[in-house]
Amino acid sequence: MAVKSPISHRQRQAQATREAVAGAARRLFSEHGYVATTIEAVSDAAQIPVPTIYSSFGTKAAILEEVRRIWIANSNVEELHGRALADPNPQRRLRLVAHWTRRQFDLGYDVITVYQEAARTEKRVASVWRHVMKERESAIIQLIDTLKGALRGGLTPGRALDLYVAITLPEVYRTLVTERGWSSAKYQQWLGDLLIQELLGR
Repeated sequence: MAVKSPISHRQRQAQATREAVAGAARRLFSEHGYVATTIEAVSDAAQIPVPTIYSSFGTKAAILEEVRRIWIANSNVEELHGRALADPNPQRRLRLVAHWTRRQFDLGYDVITVYQEAARTEKRVASVWRHVMKERESAIIQLIDTLKGALRGGLTPGRALDLYVAITLPEVYRTLVTERGWSSAKYQQWLGDLLIQELLGR
């Protein structure tokens, strides 16, 4: 079995720099918008020289990708998705889906809105975001495939996908949690109930 080489001090420093830049950029992107935020502003906020940021990332789009990577890693998306797929009970599976959806939005709704803004102005970001959405849809399709025998009468996998995508739109989370004052727990309960009702008919 291959043994992973230990991370060197220099590599740890480089990763710490990347995370500091990403953290500062995320705050500025959220507060002022992606377009209005400059590398110089990120440099000031992170207290890291501009040349270091350019050597570490090269572009503002690359910084945004690091922001997304950290968000997804902290959300434990892959682990939660795997747990949902492994659960033999369809209703519990959808409750787990509601949990991971809420967790993603709680930890990264601001990242989603930044990407939506940035994708309108930069082709590279738009391409990355399309790829992210395609990967998300593939994960949803994988989940729905496990529900084929449990879907409510007359509901095709294609229509189930449409319903799932509509129900879990980030704009719905924003409306209920951010604008209407729902707690995250209430949103998760509602989402689980609705997914079970619409997909399983129970």
